[in-house]
This record gives sequence, structure tokens and C-alpha cells, in this order.
Amino acid sequence: MITKKLDAFFKDVLAIDAIEDVSLNGLQVDNDGADIKKIAFATDACMETFNRAAVAGAGMLFVHHGLFWGKPLALIGSHRARLKFLLDKNIALYAAHLPLDKHPQYGNNAALARKLGVVNPEPFGSYHGHKIGWKGRLETPLTIEELVLRVSFMGREPLSVLRFGANRVLNVAVVSGDAPEFVSEAVAEGVDLFVTGEASHTWHHFALESRINVIAGGHYSTEVWGVRAMMDLCAEKLDMDVEFIDVPTGL
Repeated sequence: MITKKLDAFFKDVLAIDAIEDVSLNGLQVDNDGADIKKIAFATDACMETFNRAAVAGAGMLFVHHGLFWGKPLALIGSHRARLKFLLDKNIALYAAHLPLDKHPQYGNNAALARKLGVVNPEPFGSYHGHKIGWKGRLETPLTIEELVLRVSFMGREPLSVLRFGANRVLNVAVVSGDAPEFVSEAVAEGVDLFVTGEASHTWHHFALESRINVIAGGHYSTEVWGVRAMMDLCAEKLDMDVEFIDVPTGL
């Protein structure tokens, strides 16, 4: 399948152009028109991911965090090296940031909500006029420890767990990645547990005084789910050879 058709497929599924974003979402680096027989999926566009995609024989790499963010970058240093590698290896690069975060089925936050056991999820987390996260009730109350296990990718420890509320949780809100400020919205909406990626000194005392639990699962570990969901979709709908490339940062 050529990049033009894959671009149309991803744009249709994820509504790539429907949300304002600092990321240049969509096809960031094209190939020379060659047919793509395998797509690699990863969270981050970086040299380790690129190298592993090349070894895997991938003709395209689909990522959550791409190479272009809001302004042109000079082709120097690591940025030049990354682009040169992709061009030399004829690997196309596709990025989906906020469109992937907010997607109701294939998004990072939707997938996390499902893993937590949220039933009848509702949009949560206002960002530039869009709700990018999800919230809802669990079927039965669960302990913080049980919920940590549910959201830990590959069994990796979360960055931080703030046990500031009741140990048994019923209402949960999720915004993946770097989104600790949404804890204030979680408090306002009566949530027992807020799950995000990064911890924040700034919001620690607010969470403590508001008696809300917070799991900071890690920016990386909370944002593997969307690319993995898209990988499964491509394998099913496009009958493509796919592979997930796990390059954790520990952050």
C-alpha cells in the first residue's frame, strides 16, 4: 500500500485535521513512492525507534510524538541525522498526537479507560475547545493497588502514586501524557482517582488538600496504548504486517 492511501486511511479514522495541535499531524516524511508492506508502531520518533524499524523491514513508522512541533527546525544536529536516516532507508513517518489522544475508540485515553474498567465513559479534560480524556464509573470499586496493575504497561512501575483519597475507587478520570493540571477538573467533577502520565510538584498539595488519588503512570507508559490500538486496526482492516517497537524512557 502506498503512503497516499495510508494517509487517507489514517485521516479518515482519526480525523487528523479536526483539532488544533502543535504537532504536525499526518504524513511528516514521505518515501519515494514504494509500496509499503509493513508498518512499525511506536510512541516516539527517535533514532533507536528508527533503527529498529529499519531492522524490522518496515516501510512506514507510525508514532504519537513526531519530529515537527509548531515551528520549522533547521536541518542540523540530531534533527538532520534523523531525517537523513529515514530518507536513506526510505521509511515514511506518520504522526498522530492529539487526534490519537482523544479518539473514542483507538485513543490513548479511551484505551486506558477500558483497561481501568470504566463503563459508559464520558468525555473529560477540556483542551483548546476539545475534550481529550475520558471519565466514568467502574463496575465495582477497586483498590489503588488493583488499578495500578491495570494501567502498568509491561508491568512497569508508575512514576508516582498519590494515595490522598479513599483506597477503594469508583469514579475515574484519565488524561495521558503531560497533563497533571487536569487534576483540578477531576476534583471539580467529583472523581476519586485521576490517571495521567507525568507527576507534578505544582499540583501535589492541591491533590493532597482535595483528597483525590493520582496515578502518574509515566508519559511513555500511558501513551503506548493508542499506537498499539492503531496497529491492531491496521492488521485487521488493511491486512498489513505490523510490529510494535517498545522504547521506554522511564519517564
